[in-house]
Amino acid sequence: MSEWDGKSKGTVLGYRIFVFLIQKAGVKSAYFLLYFVASYYFLFLKKSNRAILYYFNQRLGYSYFKSKRMVFKSYYVFGQTIIDKVSISAGMREKFTYEFDGIESLKKLIAEKKGGILISAHIGNFEIAEHFFEEIDINFRINLITTDLERSDIKKFLESVTEKPTVNHIIIKDDLSHIFEINAALDRNELICFTGDRYLEGSKSLSGILLGKEADFPAGPFLIASRLKVPVVFVYAMKEPNLHYHLYAREATVKYRDEKGLLNAYIENVESILQKYPLQWFNYFDFWNQLKNKR
Repeated sequence: MSEWDGKSKGTVLGYRIFVFLIQKAGVKSAYFLLYFVASYYFLFLKKSNRAILYYFNQRLGYSYFKSKRMVFKSYYVFGQTIIDKVSISAGMREKFTYEFDGIESLKKLIAEKKGGILISAHIGNFEIAEHFFEEIDINFRINLITTDLERSDIKKFLESVTEKPTVNHIIIKDDLSHIFEINAALDRNELICFTGDRYLEGSKSLSGILLGKEADFPAGPFLIASRLKVPVVFVYAMKEPNLHYHLYAREATVKYRDEKGLLNAYIENVESILQKYPLQWFNYFDFWNQLKNKR
């Protein structure tokens, strides 16, 4: 199954080096160092290399040699999004430009005063979206539904060098108490944000066809969104050249208790984004469950 282990790569020392460069020499100096980091990942992270190579070669249909080049580029662009996130969170937002596509969907959602659900994915750099929303006079609070499995030492270091986030985190718990937090946030006309493309072992999943091959997706976001009778919007913040970001928002048509229909609409939307930004698929694991029996 396309399950994720809940943790990302990286060390505190690595983050310290990049933050030092960002603060002392600027974002693009950190981009330069990133070439060496991306090269290390490309040469030595065999498991994630196989997973992302499969995506380019088998799911997008690129030649083997083009796919190998794209693997390196993927690591490099992923590193850039992390650097951008740290830079923007540390107060350097003015160095970036941005544009909005479909922002009327978010404005409509807020105007209805029922709260709403955003569903994103591990493509692009959605975590920076909060820093841009305030520029378009949308005043609301986002609650990000997440696990608490990321390394606490990295989290603590980043919290020490960045501004206090306006996003509230609702942690998924075994006792399902997070459901009550979600309902309370919606009652306050706040937004709930899920990512719909990763699930953990033991959690419920739904299957769907992404890029021509069946994969599993977390059931929670689609079950909840199809039952709460609130607006649902698919949202992504995609990186473009020259420190520029493009925010996409698309309102979903949701039928009550039709979680599979909502999943299919989400998959179609994700595919449309990946057609424009193939390098920004950042799921470095066996998403389509095709590699476990291969050497």
